[in-house]
Amino acid sequence: MSHWSDTLPVPSGQRRDQVPRDHSIYPQLLEITLHLRQAMREHFVQLTSRQGLSLEERKHTQAIREKEALLSCLIRRMINLLQSKAASDLELQVPLPSEDSRGDVRYGERAQLSGQPDPVPQLSDCEAAFVSRDLSNRGIDISVFYQSSFQDYNAYQKDKYHKDKNTLGFINLGTSENKLCMDLMTERLQERDMNCIEDALLQYPDWRGQLFLREEVARFLTYYCRAPTQLDPENVVVLNGCCSVFSALAMVLCDPGEAFLVPAPFYSGFAFSSRLYAKVELIPVYLESEVTVTNTQPFQLTVDKLEEALLEARFEGKKVRGLVLINPQNPVGDIYSPDSLMKYLEFAKRYNLHVIIDEIYMLSVFDESIIFHSVLSMKSLPDRNRTHVIWGTSKDFGISGFRFGALYTHNKEVVSAVSAFGYLHSISGIVQHKLCQLLQNTEWIDKVYLPTNCYRLREAHKYITAKLKALEIPFHNSSSGLYVWINLKKYLDPCTFEEERLLYCRFLDNKLLLSRGKAYMCKEPGWFCLIFADELPRLKLAMCRFCDVLQEQKEALIVKQLEDAMRE
Repeated sequence: MSHWSDTLPVPSGQRRDQVPRDHSIYPQLLEITLHLRQAMREHFVQLTSRQGLSLEERKHTQAIREKEALLSCLIRRMINLLQSKAASDLELQVPLPSEDSRGDVRYGERAQLSGQPDPVPQLSDCEAAFVSRDLSNRGIDISVFYQSSFQDYNAYQKDKYHKDKNTLGFINLGTSENKLCMDLMTERLQERDMNCIEDALLQYPDWRGQLFLREEVARFLTYYCRAPTQLDPENVVVLNGCCSVFSALAMVLCDPGEAFLVPAPFYSGFAFSSRLYAKVELIPVYLESEVTVTNTQPFQLTVDKLEEALLEARFEGKKVRGLVLINPQNPVGDIYSPDSLMKYLEFAKRYNLHVIIDEIYMLSVFDESIIFHSVLSMKSLPDRNRTHVIWGTSKDFGISGFRFGALYTHNKEVVSAVSAFGYLHSISGIVQHKLCQLLQNTEWIDKVYLPTNCYRLREAHKYITAKLKALEIPFHNSSSGLYVWINLKKYLDPCTFEEERLLYCRFLDNKLLLSRGKAYMCKEPGWFCLIFADELPRLKLAMCRFCDVLQEQKEALIVKQLEDAMRE
């Protein structure tokens, strides 16, 4: 009986009997994989090269291309692994992407030497990672994850709209930033008390955050969260952003492969943050938009839904370590009542779960008739040692570029473990000083900033919702946050996540960046998040582009319906 490796091809120019029996098979597997890649490309080129296709055929072609991209990624990952094994055995040189004189990235000499045009398009950064000989497998995963998560945001950063310098650039209504009070914040940050250069601020800080800032954060949260007693600065940890805090919590509360429950739809940045370092899974607790007997409000979170998701995860062998809540909710904008919060906390205690509560929008409630209740305002917590609160200035104060996030927890072990991340994720001393000065001036915050910010948020919300009503676009009405959760299902035919993605791409083609429901783990296709906290002229231009895309989509749907009718 022959050895199974006898069926494999041998390297070019070498007879089978010249291959040592103990020789590694990696070079041979690599050669097979390279041939497979070339054959796959030729096949997909034939499938997608037809001209004059109908709308339905174009969609089918797009689906084929997506399958091609997926297969290409898998094969490139195989190639990367095989290269690392083969190189040490045969020093095998595999054609890698090379740059021609125009800077285009194309595959190596094989196609060029044959005299045939290279049918392969320019590699994206995401694709290029799969043929890297420098990255580890973990590095490849991170690179691909980063590119897939931020490709469109990076395109926006390179081509931002500017009213004078770049009127055709991207307008971003997909990233939750508050741009309504830049004038107030710029003026405040230029005042004399902000400008301080001391020796201590130029040296390494306390990794937990400078004591003066932690003391001010504790005072600030005591006041604005209406805490029943003064909060302890020893329970505060300061890092460079709330996602850094969340990532650190995921690291210290979970082992790789363990999980948190998160009501969905939820902020997409958490998925990236939990996976980058900690490799923690976020299990969605799906919320429905339809009102039913048991679902008395759209996107209503109940303890029954939490228990169902938890028990299902446990049945699948997953270890759930905690519950993540965002209050006010992102992207829906709902605010949890004290009674609801208590029920969720009691559920968590019953199942020995940690609770991470992100309150980053707590001062962005623009309806004066609604009061936000922080979990820190509760006189007693069901399990205060497992309750951890996150807050930052990015949303409420519109200074996301400061990169500030704070953790408040009564658990000293968690404080100690999260503090270690300050070694990598601390904030500069100069910024910590400015933040301290900003937070301690409650008179300016209460009399100038918050009233103006709430008024401008309310007016921007009125404008955007009036436009949506005129377009007869349903939306989830809320009174907090910087966004509106809108329903564009009527522009999808069929109503699938693939059609949602195509509509999202239409917005991109018109230089408008939105966030689609799939990114928020929404159960239902067709939902989009639209940020309204922007200056009115830019917001108006964005809505013009928005309307243009929907008109194009409506016309395309009419054409499709006519084509379908003609086929029948």
